[in-house]
Amino acid sequence: VCSIKALVVNLFLFFLASTRLLSRSQFGSSRMSRTDGLQANTSQFTLEGKPFRILGGSIHYFRVPRAYWEDRLLKMKACGINTLTTYVPWNLHEPERGVFNFEDDLDLEAYLQLAASLGLWVILRPGPYICAEWDFGGLPSWLLRDPNMKVRTTYPGFTDAVNPYFDLLIKKVVPYQYSNGGPIIAVQVENEYEAITGRAGLIPGETCIMCSQQKVSRGYCLYKQISAVCYCTITHRPISKVKLLFIPFALIDMIAVVTEILKMDMSINLYMFHGGTNFGFMNGGLAEGLRFPKPMITSYDYDAPLSEAGDYTTKYRLLRNPFKSERPINMENLPVNNHNGQSYGYTLYETAINSGGSLKSNNNIRDRALVFVEKQFIGVLDYESLELMLPDGKGKRTLSFLVENFGRVNYGPSLGEQRKGIVGDIELNKKPLQDFLIYSLEMKPAFINRSKPSFPGFFQTKLHIKTQPKDTFVNLPGWGKGVIFVNGRNLGRYYSAGPQQTLYLPAPWLNRGENQLMVFEEKEADGKIQFSSSADYGMTVDVK
Repeated sequence: VCSIKALVVNLFLFFLASTRLLSRSQFGSSRMSRTDGLQANTSQFTLEGKPFRILGGSIHYFRVPRAYWEDRLLKMKACGINTLTTYVPWNLHEPERGVFNFEDDLDLEAYLQLAASLGLWVILRPGPYICAEWDFGGLPSWLLRDPNMKVRTTYPGFTDAVNPYFDLLIKKVVPYQYSNGGPIIAVQVENEYEAITGRAGLIPGETCIMCSQQKVSRGYCLYKQISAVCYCTITHRPISKVKLLFIPFALIDMIAVVTEILKMDMSINLYMFHGGTNFGFMNGGLAEGLRFPKPMITSYDYDAPLSEAGDYTTKYRLLRNPFKSERPINMENLPVNNHNGQSYGYTLYETAINSGGSLKSNNNIRDRALVFVEKQFIGVLDYESLELMLPDGKGKRTLSFLVENFGRVNYGPSLGEQRKGIVGDIELNKKPLQDFLIYSLEMKPAFINRSKPSFPGFFQTKLHIKTQPKDTFVNLPGWGKGVIFVNGRNLGRYYSAGPQQTLYLPAPWLNRGENQLMVFEEKEADGKIQFSSSADYGMTVDVK
């Protein structure tokens, strides 16, 4: 797959009639033989003869400490990615001729096993040349001892060096190919390359991807402003070919493009999803003539959804659940959860404004919205507060509504009118707001978001219990309003306004030893969580 100096959205140019993501149980735990692998003989990908959409992301194991592999892959999977793509660096695996290293941070087999255990498919990019802004494009420097060396050709000195390395590499990866019950569904030959070396087959019978840089022909480019892309060819026995398009996008364009791609059921790959680091002396050099190559930096951050340190970025949050709509859409009609909509939690609605003025909800907020302009809190809209004054400002600004579903009534004449989110037009100066980006924040156990100290935000800590856990009650007296999770269990809402001040935490939901606590807070926090043996339900009042 082609390497471009920005976050790259790899657009696989064929439309898929439907999508079927195969489950974890279909590989990794079973070594049974499978025959009908990834194919593109028609207008869509198929896997095991069924429609399949690649939702890919690149993370290179050799750029990430092994201790962090699982963290990075889990975060990628939580963003909806189903396919991992990775290079294999020849220069690290054979630092000296005939001396091979596949241990520790270079344990490729362990990386493939981990991907399989997490339910990720793999597209393997073994080289021998990988480019990747990596020293010598991943080729070992000892090749240059030959004064006549011609790399990436059929020159005998080059192929004689490649063949022993590939012989060993093939033995290691063949057990993980799809036809043997493993996660590898496709292999790329070389990178940005049109010639093929003698070992190019690598994994016989599997789908093969080949990439080369070309200029865009009119009719191929989806977006007129793009002038250069990389094409790839997918081949499979019987021979078939499909061209793939790779295009870089800035953040401002990325969400709109990705949203449109997903709406059209197309496949996609993000290079990089997490860049990592060029540790040691592995940074490459920018080729601006042979005399003065410019060294690249150690960081391979790449403006990716996960930062170099594995933190969530704006791109991650936007990619996780982006949906664009001319008008607001209620939670239940959002295109999430296999088009079953959103049931619970929060929904974020964002649009652009050019002025301040009177913001009216028309009682279309269900049930409560925190309102922000350029991330600055303005006020609350709910059943009682139907209007806010927005401050004036220069240029285009982002107006955000973080809407909470308080809970649907469980009886009465309004039972059939329990749609949540924004259920109708919101007006600014008597004109309906339009062109919303909508994000589903369901807060399921797998939900992951940033944990930086900003509001609204997520805060995480650990609770260590030395003895057998007992029932307890959780109190957050210095916090405002939000939700608390313990070991992935949602305990419910807390609210400083009361009356209830504690949340019940059953002993069976606690572990002896380490426990994970996560709090979603809307506005304020003092960072302290209290536990008590008794409940505090506030003052007793008459309920009519």
